[in-house]
Amino acid sequence: MTGLDLRGARVFPGYLDPDQQVEILGALREVVRAAPLYHPVTPGGRQMSVRMTAAGRFGWVTDRSGYRYEPRHPDGMAWPAIPEPVLAIWRDLAPQARAPECCLINYYGEGARMGLHQDRDEADFSQPVVSVSLGDAGLFRVGNVEKGGKTGSVWLASGDVVVLGGAARLVHHGVDRIKFGSSGLLKDGGRINLTLRVVT
Repeated sequence: MTGLDLRGARVFPGYLDPDQQVEILGALREVVRAAPLYHPVTPGGRQMSVRMTAAGRFGWVTDRSGYRYEPRHPDGMAWPAIPEPVLAIWRDLAPQARAPECCLINYYGEGARMGLHQDRDEADFSQPVVSVSLGDAGLFRVGNVEKGGKTGSVWLASGDVVVLGGAARLVHHGVDRIKFGSSGLLKDGGRINLTLRVVT
């Protein structure tokens, strides 16, 4: 399985069928019950438009102290285990990689977006990042390792998966907007994005 190429990122449209999406959504509800979604705040004090939680050994957090990985939710509880159906995606699309230590869970409500950024708080950039889309479609933008220059975009639908690895591991990427209500997977609408990472 090679995927489509978007400036080095590998995109796998329709990787998850509807039944698989429902199964993963059910597992994520258990994660959110144990470690609730919260609104993160950037070091500059700006509240992000997405809500966030995580599963695995670590969760990525941001607050006035900076961007980093922590072994506990901001409310103090340990992060739940990464659900098995999510780990199966990693094993299939990144078979040579080490096991993921974090599954970051971002929920995009109406009007939420994610500016261009790099995933560079991890220790080993030879390990990929695997991103899973569930729910409403999101306009995914991919740029360059350096800031600026040309970018490319694609709409990611529910069940699509993206792998950032190799030369594309540190490309700038983000979500410009979502088509709120475009999917029936989430009863109240919105998009869930899972990103699996090796942290250490």
